[in-house]
Amino acid sequence: MGGVNTGASTAERAPKQDRSRATRQRLLEAALACLAEHGWTGSTVAVVAERAGVSRGAAQHHFPTREDLFTAAVEYVAEERSTALRALFPQGAADDRRAVVSALVDLYTGPLFRAALHLWVAASNEDQLRPRVTELEARVGRETHRIAVDLLGADESHPGTRETVQGLLDMARGLGLANLLTDDRARRERVVTQWAALLDEVL
Repeated sequence: MGGVNTGASTAERAPKQDRSRATRQRLLEAALACLAEHGWTGSTVAVVAERAGVSRGAAQHHFPTREDLFTAAVEYVAEERSTALRALFPQGAADDRRAVVSALVDLYTGPLFRAALHLWVAASNEDQLRPRVTELEARVGRETHRIAVDLLGADESHPGTRETVQGLLDMARGLGLANLLTDDRARRERVVTQWAALLDEVL
């Protein structure tokens, strides 16, 4: 009798876990979209829950605090973008450095960057949020740097190589900021071409 019940509960548990994962993912995606569109002040847990089509209680079950929800959202999409970036170059280091530079720059010109920027601004004013965002940004930054090194085929044992790669990422972030106000595509393309040429000489 007990064995039958255990089997039934195990069978029921898997769909429940799937639903829970799906709900969590909807909340993360809704949080990111709200943050990108409305900024920190306009993105409450209630607003995100409504957008995700779940109750506020369900949202708080997955993410007890607003800080939990938004840092998790930015981290989730950062991981998705890292996976997508690596998938563009499945063989690893690419022969075409311009394609790598362009893909890295694209990381900073979409909704993820806009959402992350809102989170950074909020963290600069919110003591409770600042350490979490600082730690998150450091982790995302290390992963992006590691991917850039791999895809560029850069040897960081050579003096200056690490700084060159970091300079590329800092430049990409600056282009992302410029693109927030106006469509900066034409200038961005010229800068990407120049950086790729410089990397071919230096790396």
